[in-house]
Amino acid sequence: MRLEQLRIRGLRCLTDVNLALDPALNVFVGDNGAGKTSVLEAAFLLSHARSFRPGAREALVQRGAAQLVLFAEVHHRTGSNVERLGLGRSGARWEARIDGEPAPIGQLVQACAVVCFEPGSHALIAGAAEERRRYLDWGVFHVEHDFLPLWRRCQRALKQRNSLLRGGAAPTDDVFAPWEWELSQAAELIDLQRRAYIDRLRPCLEASVAALLPELGPLTLRYRRGWSEELPLAEQLAAQRGRDSARGHTSLGPHRADWIASFEQAPMREHLSRGQEKLAALACVMAQAALYAQQRGEWPVVCLDDLASELDQGHQAAVVSVLQEAHAQILLTGTELPLALQGVSARVFHVEQGQMARLL
Repeated sequence: MRLEQLRIRGLRCLTDVNLALDPALNVFVGDNGAGKTSVLEAAFLLSHARSFRPGAREALVQRGAAQLVLFAEVHHRTGSNVERLGLGRSGARWEARIDGEPAPIGQLVQACAVVCFEPGSHALIAGAAEERRRYLDWGVFHVEHDFLPLWRRCQRALKQRNSLLRGGAAPTDDVFAPWEWELSQAAELIDLQRRAYIDRLRPCLEASVAALLPELGPLTLRYRRGWSEELPLAEQLAAQRGRDSARGHTSLGPHRADWIASFEQAPMREHLSRGQEKLAALACVMAQAALYAQQRGEWPVVCLDDLASELDQGHQAAVVSVLQEAHAQILLTGTELPLALQGVSARVFHVEQGQMARLL
């Protein structure tokens, strides 16, 4: 898929930006703080309904602006029609539109696939489990059509059980068992879908790691579902009520799932250098994009933020070459045009104080 047109209003320092994008390589250059990353953030928001940058959601809306509005014209390789996607935020709520009509957020996210490698991506390797779960669940969401309602069902049951725990409810079956049963039923199905996705991802990740980090040897990918394999989750939750009540939250379930990538020459993540962490995270992003392409017949849009400071010239050129050969659309930022990309056909935009000017 590719973004043909991207309009951004009221996102951080971007007051009103309208971009006609190249179907292949788009480069945004400018000083730090000029607004380059916010362009990538806009594309990512359309695909995830959240930012890849840390901080409060309220910080997304430009200071003094009434609302944030994103609009994109999306072309899919599998169809001839252009889909018009819109995402807006005023106050605390997101509102989505598809071809001018109100639509659920999940439907919008399903229609727009964007993956991103940025300075915080090393959290996929060295960070907390939450980032890895998000990565995993985004992939599952684009494969399993019933994943989103299952996930919402699970979150509702989890929220209700946590509320009971914090409210000091008596740990009796008549109070807790209905929500524990509901959580367990949804969790088992989510676990099956996550396992299936990990199995499909593994060969893509092995190939990506072999290309980017051959010195680390073969990859091992381990998945932990968040509760023991020995008993149904409902039984484990019942046995855990007392301890969970003392903690004030549910300690077992799919919200505790994780996956770990390790290597023959670096069996623990502490064995990796910072540069190797970045390359391993990039391998994860590239593998997920490649798997999406296998399953959907087209690559997602690939965002590469501040590429020159994250990768050496050789890896920069190699990654862009792979994506160009795959006919993926790339959105890339840097303080200047990376040396590795000079001479490569690209549409280049200069960004200054939230304003865009096309250079090439």
